[in-house]
Amino acid sequence: MSKYILVTSGVCSSLGKGVASSAIGSLLECSGLTISMMKCDPYINVDAGTISPYQHGEVYVTEDGAETDLDLGNFSRFTSINITDKNCISIGRVYENVIKNERAGRYNGRTVQVIPHITDEIKRCIRHLGDTTKADVVIVEIGGTVGDIEAVPYLEAARQLIREMGKHNAISLHLTLIPVITGGELKSKPTQHSVKQLQEVGIQPDILLCRCEAPVEDSLKSKIGLFCNVNPGAVFVSPDIEKTIYELPELFHKQGIDKAILERLSLGNRTTDIRQWTDFTSKLNSPQGTVTIGMVGKKDYLDNCYKSVQESLFHAAVTGNNATLKIKKIDAETLENTEDLGKAFKDVDGIVVPGNYGQRGFLGLLDTVKYAREHQIPYLGIDLGMQLMAIDTSRFLCNWEDADTTEFMQNSKHPVISLPEEQTGPSAGVMKLGASRINIEENTKLYSVYNSSDIVERHRSKYTFDRRYTKDMIEHGLSISARSAEDDQVEAFEWRNHPWGIGVQYHPEFVSRPTKPHPLFNAFIQAAISYRQSENE
Repeated sequence: MSKYILVTSGVCSSLGKGVASSAIGSLLECSGLTISMMKCDPYINVDAGTISPYQHGEVYVTEDGAETDLDLGNFSRFTSINITDKNCISIGRVYENVIKNERAGRYNGRTVQVIPHITDEIKRCIRHLGDTTKADVVIVEIGGTVGDIEAVPYLEAARQLIREMGKHNAISLHLTLIPVITGGELKSKPTQHSVKQLQEVGIQPDILLCRCEAPVEDSLKSKIGLFCNVNPGAVFVSPDIEKTIYELPELFHKQGIDKAILERLSLGNRTTDIRQWTDFTSKLNSPQGTVTIGMVGKKDYLDNCYKSVQESLFHAAVTGNNATLKIKKIDAETLENTEDLGKAFKDVDGIVVPGNYGQRGFLGLLDTVKYAREHQIPYLGIDLGMQLMAIDTSRFLCNWEDADTTEFMQNSKHPVISLPEEQTGPSAGVMKLGASRINIEENTKLYSVYNSSDIVERHRSKYTFDRRYTKDMIEHGLSISARSAEDDQVEAFEWRNHPWGIGVQYHPEFVSRPTKPHPLFNAFIQAAISYRQSENE
């Protein structure tokens, strides 16, 4: 039977609950345990697929095609688990399941209520994950904060689960904030109030993890433990990290949080081997060079909008190339109608255009692709970033001024990018989601990246290249280097007369890990470093 850690938070949102849960999951794996993880989101959306990344960060796509919260990306990057649709639920999905059951008559005419029907469905989802994965420990992150009206069903379900399973099989870990006020004094009162709110719903935290920007004295930990009814030895600190979130497993291990969890779950004395993390931080702290990547996105984009892409670049720089990564954020709209693109891309060693939706900033993104092609700068395009390579070739080399994607222009005479159902030939006609097989052409740069002609990558796309224009692209220097094994749709482009310019329809960023960078990002960073060295010669 799986054991459970139910992770909650209080005081304010965005304390890093997902990252902390992921780091703890990594430590348990380093202790020889098998784990699984779940995110319980309080929003009423059935999934994250339709939520703006400006509100909720990027949509993380699982191998089986689920559109989930970005925290699942952290789950994947910190641990070895294979994330699926079962690792994430929203309150919208819970209500949807309950309503379907009610319509099907499965409640035998009983009045359907939050308790027990909604809470039972939440518990069923949580237990089902443990039962199907056979994990030793399942870490359940409950989104939102204690006191939020949206979180009430989850907290009640957590209370019931802890009571039903017993104190050695299900424990509560609560993340709070210890603010620093003017003068440098640390205040524990917000933590005390947060724990009190948690106790009011019937949950007594077993472990406290206090978010703080300054070191916390043992005397303050003792005070927090006393007023929160928690053993002082179970009060830990999640400090501000210096360089990267991947420092957290080592920081938590030094405090003994993994030992405390193993003890409370009666999992015995285990040795936690964190060499993978110490090796990573060792490389991080002793780089042999620096690489600067220009990332072009929508206006004033937040880091979380392209979280997985940035993390993948970071993995490739540190682990793959022993370099310090600098990302230069560039607003695509500022590049429109400007004659001095060189100023925007000054000192940039490589350019990335990640997946984007909507027409805003389109011309700036297109000018970026043209600039990278003409100035021989290493370029990596993902999703729309790949499609723009076809539009760039069509407009500026084929001289089709109206060439476009039907996402933005329905009446284009040269719709080089369109929906599959708008094209001739076999097509799915729906958004392609999740992992699917891809065939790579030999004697291409992409083949040299993977050293294989048969790969599997994840997708999240509706629009695709219209194969009627294949001959035109090839004649003007844009080669097709990969196709879908399922429907023969184009999966990758590359510029023939260019040092390193590759665009892919799929999303390689979803499978990169800090200790195992994705080969495509690794090759791109390597090309960017070579470009910098050639420019300095």
